[in-house]
Amino acid sequence: MTQTTQQKAPIALSCGEPAGIGPEIAAKAWDRLRGRQPFFYIGDPRHIPVGTPIREIHTPQDAVHVSAEALPVLPITFPAENTAGQPDPRNAAGVIEAIARGVSLVQSGEASGLCTGPINKKALKDGADFAYPGHTEYLAALAGVDQVVMMLACDALRVVPVTIHIPLEDVPSQLTAARLTDTLLITHRALRRDLGIDAPRIAVAGLNPHAGEGGAMGREEIDMITPVLDALRRECMNITGPLSADTMFHAEARKNYDVAVCMYHDQALIPIKTLDFSGGVNVTLGLPFIRTSPDHGTAFDIAGQGIADADSLIAALNMARKMADAKTGNAAPATTEK
Repeated sequence: MTQTTQQKAPIALSCGEPAGIGPEIAAKAWDRLRGRQPFFYIGDPRHIPVGTPIREIHTPQDAVHVSAEALPVLPITFPAENTAGQPDPRNAAGVIEAIARGVSLVQSGEASGLCTGPINKKALKDGADFAYPGHTEYLAALAGVDQVVMMLACDALRVVPVTIHIPLEDVPSQLTAARLTDTLLITHRALRRDLGIDAPRIAVAGLNPHAGEGGAMGREEIDMITPVLDALRRECMNITGPLSADTMFHAEARKNYDVAVCMYHDQALIPIKTLDFSGGVNVTLGLPFIRTSPDHGTAFDIAGQGIADADSLIAALNMARKMADAKTGNAAPATTEK
């Protein structure tokens, strides 16, 4: 039987760094969504802004029943007081515990998906010897998977960078046939499984200007990218490219694909942040559970001032709900409140 919205397992929201804007945008997201999009906050209730009605819960399902009246909080007691804009390394273990708790609840089916608040990696390293470059690598380790892919998504565009946080001069050496193949396969599977797109259309950018222009501006397209795409086309994947990146992102071009796979960080992120700076969502593909995150950091410079924008978090919560519905075959849409 198809579940009603009230019966669905809620989305888990891990607190992230409490000295950042995470608690503030969690409160704002709850105020705008209320019971229309049940989620619960995993963290210390003391960190939620004063004036926000909260209700401590014992199980995720409790969130479904109380979210219309108060922000549901699955409590974790942090050892140190929280000062906006000033991360305390003593709270690092609590931040990590919130992430791990969220993963456990999603894996058990008690939560439909995990949305993660932004973390501060230095505070985690200083306070808990956090050994991972970031959220994504830690989640992959908890899930026991070797490779995951980052997708940024908004209503107008989805993009996947093959290489991410490396210097531009290192991109050609890191852009291997194996890496490109794995990225495309993970993306294709995730669009089918997690977004309900039966036959994903994937557009692939070239590395060089004008996709190399037949070798005149570089040979990566000829020597590596095209052979990879041809091999995957023979496996019946719907792939176009390599395409010139400067003509891929206007409105008419975007009608022809479901996701754009780009060769490096800025090639992917500039177009999506231009189209929807506040509404972009970070989605981790390749995990055995749903994980989304707002596409911004802790914003220590504005934390505690009441001016943080919750749009990206709301979009991330809605995306997690949409993916959970697609994964279970439930066609009921999430609220489009932004």
